[in-house]
Amino acid sequence: MKIYKFLFKVLFFSILSVNTFAQVKGNKNQIKEPTGENNMAYKWSQIAVVATGNDTDRFKPRPTVTSRFLGLTFVAVFDAWSRYDQKAIPVYLKNIERRPTKEQTLKNKEIAISYAAYNALCEYYFSDKDLFVAFMVKLGLDPNDKSLDPKTPVGIGNLAAKAVIEARKHDGSNQYGEENGSNGTPYFNYVNYNPVNTPDEMKDVAHWQPKYFSDGKGGKFAPACATPFWNKVKPVGLKSGDQFRPIPPPALDSEQLRNEVKELLDLQYNLTNEQKALVEFMRDGPKSVQQAGHWLKFAEDVSRRDNHTLDQDVKMFFYNQVTAMDCFIACWDTKMFYDFARPYALVHYYYKDQTIKAWGGPGFGNIEMKGQDWRPYSPDIFLCPAFPGYVSGHSTISGGCGEALKLWTGSDTFGESAICSTPGSMTEPNNIGKPVVLKFPTFTETANMAGISRVMGGYHIQADNVQGLKLGRNVAHEVWKFYNKHIGNKTMETIAEN
Repeated sequence: MKIYKFLFKVLFFSILSVNTFAQVKGNKNQIKEPTGENNMAYKWSQIAVVATGNDTDRFKPRPTVTSRFLGLTFVAVFDAWSRYDQKAIPVYLKNIERRPTKEQTLKNKEIAISYAAYNALCEYYFSDKDLFVAFMVKLGLDPNDKSLDPKTPVGIGNLAAKAVIEARKHDGSNQYGEENGSNGTPYFNYVNYNPVNTPDEMKDVAHWQPKYFSDGKGGKFAPACATPFWNKVKPVGLKSGDQFRPIPPPALDSEQLRNEVKELLDLQYNLTNEQKALVEFMRDGPKSVQQAGHWLKFAEDVSRRDNHTLDQDVKMFFYNQVTAMDCFIACWDTKMFYDFARPYALVHYYYKDQTIKAWGGPGFGNIEMKGQDWRPYSPDIFLCPAFPGYVSGHSTISGGCGEALKLWTGSDTFGESAICSTPGSMTEPNNIGKPVVLKFPTFTETANMAGISRVMGGYHIQADNVQGLKLGRNVAHEVWKFYNKHIGNKTMETIAEN
C-alpha cells in the first residue's frame, strides 16, 4: 500500500509538472506561469460553465439557483487559495493557518483550488459528478482523496469546500427542502407565495400574472413563480438583500408607465436584424448558462485578453460571481416586495380592443392585431419569465457584473464581440436573418445592451431596466468593499468597516 501511494504521488507530480511548468523562457530557472485559458482557475471556470448549461437542460432555467452554485463554488476556490497567499482572508474557512511562504507555490495553489472546486461542484451540480471526476483524473489528481490535513493543499482544498457547504446549508435557499414550511423537496416554495392573479383571471393588473406556455406537444401549462423565496437567501457580500431596494415602480395610470408601454410596443414592432440577434443572444436559449454564467464567460474573455495568472483569475472570478449571486438576491427582494406586472399584462390593459401594430408570433411577423392579443418576442414554449417584472434580472446582474469587471480591471474597455449566425432562430425559425456580429466595446455598454434587449423583446418596461441597472451597480460597489477586505487590502478594509 505504501508503495502504491508513493507511485501515485510520483505520477501525479510528474503529470502536473508537464501540464503546468513545461514552458521555459530564457534562463532555464525562469518558469513561465500558465496564463489565460491555460491557468488552473480558468480551466475550472470552464467546467463550471459546462455544468451550468447541463443544469439548464436537466432542470429548466433556474437562474437564481445556478447563480448561488457558481458564487459559492468560487468562494470555495478563493478560500482554498487564500491559505497560499500573503494577505488574503477566507470567507468561510476558519481556523486554518496560512501556509509558510516557501509553500506558496503555483503547484500547491493548483492542487488546493482543484479540490475546492471539485467538491463544491459535486455538491451543487451533483448530476455532473462524472464530468468532475474525469477532469480531476485528467489533471492527475485523485478525486477520492478526502484528506482534511490542513497542512497539505489537498486537505486545504477539501476543507475549504466543506466549510462553504456547511456555512450555507440553511441560508434561505432551501437547497435541501428543510426550511420551515417546506416539504422535503429542494427549492420548494416554503414561503407559500401565491400570485394575486391566476392564469385565467386578472384581479389586479398591477401585480404579476402567470401565463400559459405551450408544452411543445399540443398542450399548455402555466409555470409557477420561480423561487419566490430568494429574497430570503443570505447574501455573501451585501449586508442584506434589501440594502439597495429601488423606489416603487411607476403607478398603473401614470404618464410614465403609459409612455414606457408605448415605447416597448414601438421597439418590438421595429426590431432590426441586429436587435433580434441581441435579444436572442442575451436570452441565451438552449444550454443557457443564465445571467451569472453569461458574465462568467465575459470574465473568461477578459482573462484571455489580459493573459491572467491563476492568482488573478481566482480573485476576479470570486468578485464577479459573488456580485452575480448577491445581485440575484437583491433583485428578487425587489421583485417579491413589489410583485409588479410584466408588459404582457400591461399592454393588454392599456390597448384592449384597440388595433395596434406588433409582432404576431412565430410565422406571422409584424401584423395589425388587437391589443389583448399582443405577446413578447418569444417562442410559444417560453413566452416570458415566470416571476414579477420589476426589476429586470438581466439588467440587475448585467449592471452589477459589468461594473464589477470595470472596477476590477481599472478600465471600462472590453472590446469583445459575438457572432450570431442565425438571428431569429430561437424565436421565429422560418424568418431567420443574416449573420450578425454583436460588438461589446465597454463593460458598461455591454450591460446596457443586455438591459435594453429585455425591453426590445417585450419582457420589461424601461423602469425595470433602468432601476435594475442601478441596483446591480450599487451591489457591485458594496461587494467591491467586501472583496478588497478579503484580499487583504487594508485601505479598502477600513472603508468597508466605516
